[in-house]
Amino acid sequence: QVQLVESGGGLVQAGDSLRLSCVASARTFSPNAVAWFRQAPGKEREFVAGRYWSGGNTLYADSAKGRFTISRDGAQNTVYLQMNSLKPEDTAVYYCAASYGQFGTRSSIYGYWGQGTQVTVSS
Repeated sequence: QVQLVESGGGLVQAGDSLRLSCVASARTFSPNAVAWFRQAPGKEREFVAGRYWSGGNTLYADSAKGRFTISRDGAQNTVYLQMNSLKPEDTAVYYCAASYGQFGTRSSIYGYWGQGTQVTVSS
C-alpha cells in the first residue's frame, strides 16, 4: 500500500516561491508516473505538472510553464514541486498523485493521492 504525504504549503505573497514535497511511504516506490494537481475553492481539480518516475518527459499546465518545476529524489521516495513567481490565482490545495499505469493529465489515471497541502498567495 502506497501512502503519499504532502508538505510545504503555506501563506506567501505574490512573487514569492514555495517548494512542495510529497513523500511516499512504501518499502518500494516505483510508479510509472507522478504528478501534482490543485483544486481551488469552487473549482474542479486540475493538473499542474507531471513526469515519468524514471525520467524522460515532463508535462506542465500552461499556467505552470516557466514558473513551476517538478522533480523527484528516488532515494528519498520524494516528489517536489518548485513554484516560483507565485500569483494569487495559484491559491489552492495542492495534491500529489502516483500512477502505476498511464502517464497524462487526467486525474483518473492516478490511483494514489495525498491528502493535500494548502497554498495561499496574497496580493
